[in-house]
Amino acid sequence: MIVTAARAETTTIGRTWPIAEPDALAEIEVRAGRQPTNIASRYGPRERWSAMRAASLAPVAQSRVRWVVPFHTLAFDIRGADGRIVYPKGFTFNPLAYVTLPQRLIVVGAGDLGWALAQAKPTDFILLAAGKGADPIALSEKAQRPIFLLEARVKERLGLTHAPVIVRQVGQKLELTEVRLDRVTGSPAR
Repeated sequence: MIVTAARAETTTIGRTWPIAEPDALAEIEVRAGRQPTNIASRYGPRERWSAMRAASLAPVAQSRVRWVVPFHTLAFDIRGADGRIVYPKGFTFNPLAYVTLPQRLIVVGAGDLGWALAQAKPTDFILLAAGKGADPIALSEKAQRPIFLLEARVKERLGLTHAPVIVRQVGQKLELTEVRLDRVTGSPAR
């Protein structure tokens, strides 16, 4: 086996000046050091934080697959660099005609998180609906993977009504697979 090493030389071309701005990372570290170790003491318990409020979904009564096309209507004109209107206010389009959802979304209540973790691929996003024990920070730490809250606007945008549900893009529409779980075993009901 031959081992080689590379050497690089640097050359300065043109005038240089010392950096005048403070080091951003050092500033962040200083400010972080001034924060209380338990931020909840300053803002109260997490369950009362407005940012920790998830949208609610009804439990799935019957397993089913349904389809949603997430049309979007522009609330304002979109203008080009020259100022001309490219897309007028009121223009309706399907974003999935232009972008691809690169992962599935698995939406569950906290009680069904074990099922979601068993179903999830490493790239999937797990979204937590409102309910008892719906603390995504604590559950993320316990599960050792990110878990996010289901926001009301995401619920509305995707047409979600029940959980658990797996959302994936198929062509230019979303496939919503609603799964009725046996509440005793946490596995799909037959």
